[in-house]
Amino acid sequence: MKYIFITGGVVSSLGKGLTAASLGALLEQRGLRVCLQKFDPYLNVDPGTMSPFQHGEVYVLADGAETDLDLGHYERFTHAKLSRKNSLTSGQIYESVIQKERRGDYLGKTVQVIPHVTNEIKERIASSANGDADVIITEIGGTTGDIEGLPFLEAMRQFVLDIGKENVVFIHVTLVPFLKSSGELKTKPSQQSVARLREIGIQPDILVCRSEKPLDLDLRQKLSLFCNVPVKAVIEEQDVEFSIYELPLVLNKEGLDELVVEKLGLKVGKADMADWEGVVRRLKYPKNRVNIAVVGKYMELQDAYKSVYESLTHAGIANDCGVNVFRVDAEDIEKKGVDEFLQGKDGILVPGGFGNRGIEGKILAAQYAREKKIPYFGICLGMQVAVIEFARHVAQLGKANSLEFDAETPHPVINLMEQQKLVCNKGATMRLGAQHCDILPNSLAFNAYNKDSITERHRHRYEFNNSYQKSFSSLGMRISGVNPESNLVEMIELNDHPWFVGVQFHPEFQSKPQSAHPLFAAFIAAAMK
Repeated sequence: MKYIFITGGVVSSLGKGLTAASLGALLEQRGLRVCLQKFDPYLNVDPGTMSPFQHGEVYVLADGAETDLDLGHYERFTHAKLSRKNSLTSGQIYESVIQKERRGDYLGKTVQVIPHVTNEIKERIASSANGDADVIITEIGGTTGDIEGLPFLEAMRQFVLDIGKENVVFIHVTLVPFLKSSGELKTKPSQQSVARLREIGIQPDILVCRSEKPLDLDLRQKLSLFCNVPVKAVIEEQDVEFSIYELPLVLNKEGLDELVVEKLGLKVGKADMADWEGVVRRLKYPKNRVNIAVVGKYMELQDAYKSVYESLTHAGIANDCGVNVFRVDAEDIEKKGVDEFLQGKDGILVPGGFGNRGIEGKILAAQYAREKKIPYFGICLGMQVAVIEFARHVAQLGKANSLEFDAETPHPVINLMEQQKLVCNKGATMRLGAQHCDILPNSLAFNAYNKDSITERHRHRYEFNNSYQKSFSSLGMRISGVNPESNLVEMIELNDHPWFVGVQFHPEFQSKPQSAHPLFAAFIAAAMK
C-alpha cells in the first residue's frame, strides 16, 4: 500500500480537497485503485450538527455517515467507494480513546496524546481502504500551525517511520499571494508554512502553489531553494477559468501525477485524459443554455448547496447544455413577490434544508412552478413544500403545513417519522444513508431511471403523511416512489404538468461529471424544452 498525505498552509479553504480529488482522478486514469479520506481537527464527532454558516454542506455517504463536503469531491472525481471509515475528526479520536480508558484497555497507564491519540490516528490511516486500493490519499483539514491539527501531523510523522519513507508522499498545498501594490507574487508565506511542517519533522515532497498569476522559473527556483523541494516538484495551481473539472487537466499538465508515481516507484502507464477533456469541452462550448432558479435560504454561502450546484453542472454536461444558476433567497420572495425572481426561468429547484425561515417563499416558488407549468425539482424539503402547496391550493386545505413548522396545524400533510418521536440527541439520529425505493411504471421517475427499483441517500426526520395519499392521488398527485420496507413516500409527481418531481432523498450525492444523476439530467432536459 502506498500513502499520500495532503496538508495545507497559510490560509484555510485553499482547495486541498479538490487537489486530493483531482490527484485521485489522475491516478485512476493511470490504472490505479485509489481510496481517499479526510481528517478534520475539530472536536465535533461529525459535521451533522454544524450550521451551514460554519461548515457549508453536510455530505452523506451510503452508510449514513455525515461528512465534510470534500468527500463529495472525492466521490465525484473518482470511483472510490467511501464509508464512515473515510471521515475522521478529533472528536471521534478522543471519544474512542476515552471509551478505551473507561474500559481499562490501557491497563492503568497514563493516557496521553502521544502515543495513545496518535496511535488511534495511525490505525485509521491504515484501515480505511480494507485492501481495496493501491494508494490511499489522506487530506488533513485545517492549516499547518493550528494547535488542534498537531496530533494528526505527529501521527503522520510516526506513520512514515513505521512503513518506510519509500511508501509515502507528502504534498503541501500553499498560497502564493499576489500583491497589487508591488505587482509581484510573494513566496514568504509558503516558506513560513513549510518551515512549520519541518519543525514538526515533515518535509514536503511536492509543493502545490495556489495563485492568481502564473509562477515564473525564478519564483519556482526560489520556492525550491527555501522549501527544500526540487524545482520540478513546485506545482502551479492557478485558479481555473471555467470549472473545477479543469483541475485534473491542469495538474496533469504540471506533471503532478508523474511526480507521485515516480516518487512511490509505481510502474503504471500514462494518464488517459480523454474523458476529462470531453467534460471540459462540453462545459466551455455547450450547444444550448438554460436558466435555473435555485430557491433556498443560504444563497450567500458558496458551499451550502455544493452538491446541488455540481449536479446541475453534470446534468448540463449530459445534455450538452450550459446551466445558468440564479440563486434566489426564499425570504426575498416573501418580501417582494415571486415574479421578480422566477419570471423567465426555465426551471425551478428547491433544495433540502431545516427550520421555518423562508418556508413561505419556497411554497410560493412551488406554486409558481405548478401554475406556470415550469419544470420543478424539489429535493427533501423541496418535496415537502410542494406537498404543502398542493394541499393548500389544490386540495383546498388552507392551513395545511408540516409539523416541523406548525405543531398545531389541522392538516399535518408532512409529519414526524414514527421512529423519530423519541429521539433526543441531534447528531447522527436522522434517517440517514442509502434506502431502497420502488418506482411506479410509466412515471417521470421511471422514464429518468429506466428501472423500477433504486437506492438513494437520505437525511431527514419528517415525511409525507400517508393519511393524505389517497385524496391527493385523486386530485392529480402521483406517488411515483415508495420505500418497500417502511411504505414511506419517496417521490411525488403531478399528472397535469410537463415535469414536476419531488423526492424525499438527496440525488445530488450520487452524481458525477461523466455520469449525471438521472433525475438532474431529466430536469435539465425538461427545462430545455
